[in-house]
Amino acid sequence: MRDGFQRRFMPLNAALKSFDSRARHCASYILTLYLMAQQSTPQGRGWKIGIAVLAVAVALFFLLRYEFRSTVGVTVATVGYQDIRSVVSTNGIVEPINDYQAHAPAPGVVNKIFVHVGDKVAQGQEIIQMDDVDARDRVATAQATLTSAEATLKNMQNGGTHDELLTTRTDLTNAQTQQTQAAAALASLQALQAKGAASANEVESAQQKLQSAQNRVVDLKTRKTGRYGSTDFSAQEAQVSNAREGVVAAQSALAGVDIHSPLSGTVYYAPVSQYDYVPGGKPLLYIADLTKLRVRAYFDEPDIGKLSVGQPVTIVWGAKPNRVWHGHIQQAPTTVIEYGTRNVGECVITIDDANGDLLPNTNVTVTVTTQQKAHVLSIPREALHTEGQYDYVYKIVRGHLQKTPVQVGVLNLTLVEVTSGLNDGDTVVLAPTNGEDELTDGLEVKAQP
Repeated sequence: MRDGFQRRFMPLNAALKSFDSRARHCASYILTLYLMAQQSTPQGRGWKIGIAVLAVAVALFFLLRYEFRSTVGVTVATVGYQDIRSVVSTNGIVEPINDYQAHAPAPGVVNKIFVHVGDKVAQGQEIIQMDDVDARDRVATAQATLTSAEATLKNMQNGGTHDELLTTRTDLTNAQTQQTQAAAALASLQALQAKGAASANEVESAQQKLQSAQNRVVDLKTRKTGRYGSTDFSAQEAQVSNAREGVVAAQSALAGVDIHSPLSGTVYYAPVSQYDYVPGGKPLLYIADLTKLRVRAYFDEPDIGKLSVGQPVTIVWGAKPNRVWHGHIQQAPTTVIEYGTRNVGECVITIDDANGDLLPNTNVTVTVTTQQKAHVLSIPREALHTEGQYDYVYKIVRGHLQKTPVQVGVLNLTLVEVTSGLNDGDTVVLAPTNGEDELTDGLEVKAQP
């Protein structure tokens, strides 16, 4: 009968295979007694006896497990001195510090390109030439506009055009002749009136003719010297000024058809080809000093507080995975911005060893060393346990675990600096070799390879 019950509960026995053989055999025997008791006692009190037997079995089971359990295998590490570096990484975009972008000064045709991507250029070197036909036409038109405006202002200052001055001079001469004749006629009539040979009406009519001639002379003289007022002069002077600015702009555009580089550098982008028609302002060539570059990097918000000016940085570009550039933080983040779906701080990093093999506008990975200590007492990160603000490790003392409080300093993903609680050469536990075992204070352990 016992053998039959054991066959029915073979899966349960198999579950106990990780325990010591003596504890496993005893626990299996107690469970068999429990099942036999249920079958051999009356139905009314069988379940009570069964529960009592089961309770005793469980207690005895755990007691035997503790008494007869095997030594727990663990992986260990030796406390020692190492260099520790704490870092944060993110993405960034390379940009030149000294950059020149040549743009089309006006709509036109690209007449000639003197350089190509990758070429090095000197300051002042001609790099591209635009067709100058339209530019020369604009200079001629602007110059004609200026000449006309200046001539009009000069005529206004002289009292009118040459024809207008001749007409006014002729009219003034005639008016002065009429004035002289009217004055002589009046004098003659006044003499006759004194002799009684002329009436008062005749004298009065002669006086009116003289006054009209005098008014005519005054009017013509005024027209010659004061034909235009201050408002007229101001308006015309403004037209002259605008025309001069137009000439300067047109001449500048003409000079701009021959484009020269204002700096020494390397051509790194050329979006146009010879004989292309381009609108005004279109980019033609990009030139930069590729030995003076920086990275605009974007760090997630939790990492911003770790950054400060001067911290060392390494830069890696996926196109050249075996090449590493070095730099330092020039400007730490000053605010948090949205960058896609992330809240980030923008950081400017100066590259210290750029030599022309890193290109602008490339996406790179930057790693900032936020803390670094040399030759400090340290342990692997997996040896450290934390409960709230309490840090501890399991140190092996005479083959048993000793739960040991520690104080830590710099840490990274693999190492932790220990400032107190351990000594050089101590052995700490990383983890049990059997994932089902639990580390406890006082547990007997054995280091496994």
